[in-house]
Amino acid sequence: MSDYYNAFEMSPVPDPGPDAVPPEPFRGIYGMPAFVTIPTSDLAASVDFWIRGLGFFELFSIPGRLVHLRRWAFQDVLLVTAASVPEQPPAMSFSFSGVLSQVDSLAEACRALRPNSVDGPRDTPWNTRDVEVITPENARIVFTAAKPFDPASQEARNLAAIGITPPGDGHGDNDGDNEEHA
Repeated sequence: MSDYYNAFEMSPVPDPGPDAVPPEPFRGIYGMPAFVTIPTSDLAASVDFWIRGLGFFELFSIPGRLVHLRRWAFQDVLLVTAASVPEQPPAMSFSFSGVLSQVDSLAEACRALRPNSVDGPRDTPWNTRDVEVITPENARIVFTAAKPFDPASQEARNLAAIGITPPGDGHGDNDGDNEEHA
């Protein structure tokens, strides 16, 4: 028996597919369950790249010190001023979700702003298409979009091998009924 259950109603990420529509930017104020803080030595240049390249918007700022950026609900980034930034990107990355129709335009926008900043798009064994971007702060950001689920695909077999099966297949999910988990 699996402890996993379908909880997709909690997420702003739409079901994957060629017609998936991204949600509108989320401007509400909430207790952030997670966020990333990125130091920058050029706050204005960083904000410009994150907005024009990665599709974030400025939620609020403390002039000269901090800019709170957001895309969708639960996609929060705090850019904070620092005297310097690392010369090399870390091995660690921060990922945020989008939809397939956004992958190519995000990669193009980032390449237009910083020509050597983008790696990909590339498909993963866990059924996503990813673009890796190195930002002006040398942060390693991964934009990831789920591909439509094909139960006959190698990706589906990869996920099933670790116990993740699609809703409604009778293997450990509750067919959308999460009341016992709430």
